[in-house]
Amino acid sequence: MKRLENRVAIVTGAAQGLGEAIAIRLAVEGCSGITLADMNLEKATAAAEAITAKYGVACLPLQVNVANERQVAEMVETTREKFGSVDILVANAGILKAHDLLEFPASDWRAVIEVNLIGYFLCAQAAARVMAEQKRGVIIQINSKSGKKGSFRNSAYAASKFGGIGFTQSIALDLAPHGVRVNAICPGNLLDGTLWQQSLYEQYARNQGLTADEVRKKYESQVPLGRGCTYDDVCNVVTFLASDESSYMTGQAINVTGGQEMR
Repeated sequence: MKRLENRVAIVTGAAQGLGEAIAIRLAVEGCSGITLADMNLEKATAAAEAITAKYGVACLPLQVNVANERQVAEMVETTREKFGSVDILVANAGILKAHDLLEFPASDWRAVIEVNLIGYFLCAQAAARVMAEQKRGVIIQINSKSGKKGSFRNSAYAASKFGGIGFTQSIALDLAPHGVRVNAICPGNLLDGTLWQQSLYEQYARNQGLTADEVRKKYESQVPLGRGCTYDDVCNVVTFLASDESSYMTGQAINVTGGQEMR
């Protein structure tokens, strides 16, 4: 039996990488409509078309900057108009800019907070307005292990993710009377993922004085289970939190870190 039968979902940052993998899993688990929101409309459209072709699920690609309040409101309203409801929001969109504190450009620091924290607030608020009216819904933030523990030469990202957990816990209290649950997932390092391959190996090699291969070995060595996090590891927990199996869970920040973070 599919665990998310006939539910409507929005996934931000869904054009590629983890966001695309989450959208695919939601289709596999029975969602009847999925909005794939991303700054890159071309890639979001290609991902949506591929999901529809393979799984027969209606998908809506939208170009959305999650830090733009008007675009976020239109994303939620367009989803409701097309599919009839908004049952699941996966707030996955995020950016990472890593620098030593003494050299951190304020513009980069603000950009990370704007997308990762304010963007999450705007998406959650817009979706919650619909969900509260429906008296049902699930909001899931893709957070990070950096939301539980400080991150070396990565202060903006950690600050945004710590803030995201505080926000998750707070709005879980606000929305509980409306039948809306809010949880966060804190993945470990997605070492084979798009973000790492396209950006993070280079950033971390530069600011830590290592080669890309040394960066990978360093981060693998920190994990008790001895490997990086995978998209499937995260999608398994997304499915659980989005389903009725987690109906007594709200305000949680679930570690998916191979034992690297246990708090």
